[in-house]
Amino acid sequence: MGKVKKGVQCSILNCNKPAIKYVSKEKLSEAKFASTSESGKAYLCNEHYKMFKKKIKSMKKLEKWRFMG
Repeated sequence: MGKVKKGVQCSILNCNKPAIKYVSKEKLSEAKFASTSESGKAYLCNEHYKMFKKKIKSMKKLEKWRFMG
């Protein structure tokens, strides 16, 4: 059983909601989110995970365009 199923809280500052997903701390820092996690994983609640996906999507799109030519 993982930490998410055990009820770990969101790693974003000032958020106490239960986490639903985890991402690497490096990806979270790329998306410019402030986290309280000291380990290699950062746990995100539903709201913050949606914001994270939107930022990563736009970053991936720009990276793809950069390599297209």
